[in-house]
Amino acid sequence: MRHFWVVGTDTDVGKTMVTTMLMCHLQRQGLQVTPYKPVQTGEVYENGHGYYHDTAMYEKHSLQKLQQEHINSYSLKEAASPHYAAKLEGQSIDVKELLQQIQFLQDAYDIVICEGAGGLFVPFTAPNGTTLLDVIVSSKLPVVLVTRTSLGTINHTLLTMEALRARQIDILGIVFNGDTGSSIEQDNIQTILQYYPIPYAIIPQLKDKSQLMDYAMTHTTLFERFFNYESSIN
Repeated sequence: MRHFWVVGTDTDVGKTMVTTMLMCHLQRQGLQVTPYKPVQTGEVYENGHGYYHDTAMYEKHSLQKLQQEHINSYSLKEAASPHYAAKLEGQSIDVKELLQQIQFLQDAYDIVICEGAGGLFVPFTAPNGTTLLDVIVSSKLPVVLVTRTSLGTINHTLLTMEALRARQIDILGIVFNGDTGSSIEQDNIQTILQYYPIPYAIIPQLKDKSQLMDYAMTHTTLFERFFNYESSIN
């Protein structure tokens, strides 16, 4: 069974939402699936309780019980680049540890969905500057790319695709997230696909996160065009 990354062209493009939807979609096939967020930043406080948005979403929607130690390695309080958030806490991110955990999870689950942090060139360490992209290359896993549909997405998406292709990283497909149906957005999508005619999915703009699971459960074929299990994953 094939494991993969969910990466984005930038921060807040919907990586966690797509990771969660894919997790649930695959779990419904009877597969043992775990999401894995190597590094998450930005602790959220509500009613005197602190939590992290990404792993909290995984746990809220998973159809299987998730093991805390399997879904995250570093949780850093500051909403900042991982290398800087770690520096503020007197920590350093051990990239070898992340890669070892990814390998361990691959042996333990049918599918591991690794979620990136920010864009591809977000640094995990400094001063040598090991980036998320370096970790992806070392993991030897393919990616699903999440991007916006709004103005600016053509440049951001094509640059990200070029970086992935230059390093011979297999791209399973692209998810256009937040579509409102405008003519500009439709042209953005078609223009990107003219450059890279690869499998894709389009997620409309959801008014609130409570719509997430309803959408995922009623659009069960959303990702099947690039998750045809017999021909693509096995």
